Amino acid sequence: MEELIKAAEAARDKAYAPYSRFAVGAAVRGASGRVYSGCNVENASYGLTMCAERVAIFKAVSAGEKSLVALAVTAATPAPASPCGACRQVMAEFGINEVVMCNTKGERRTVTLAALLPYAFDKEDLPGE
Repeated sequence: MEELIKAAEAARDKAYAPYSRFAVGAAVRGASGRVYSGCNVENASYGLTMCAERVAIFKAVSAGEKSLVALAVTAATPAPASPCGACRQVMAEFGINEVVMCNTKGERRTVTLAALLPYAFDKEDLPGE
């Protein structure tokens, strides 16, 4: 997990956050063991901003990883940073179960995705043919 946390911390340094000045870094581990990192990327049209967690997940998926196992996220927050609801739903899509929430003070909290997103919407909720 240390490798994942360090990758998230390094990604945070690359964040593009000129509007909120709230830099976030994330890293995800694929079932292959490979680590993919991401940072938040803001846009003047705020709705087009992308969270660090989704950047990391999308990088992993675009590299061919379809099964992801763990994610770390970090930000300069009073308590360990928690992923937003949209990121939680994307984590559910790719099977991420272990989530390590961190802050720049070195605090950490490890939780399951089920604890963060009970009753996640998934393919079982879609109508069958």
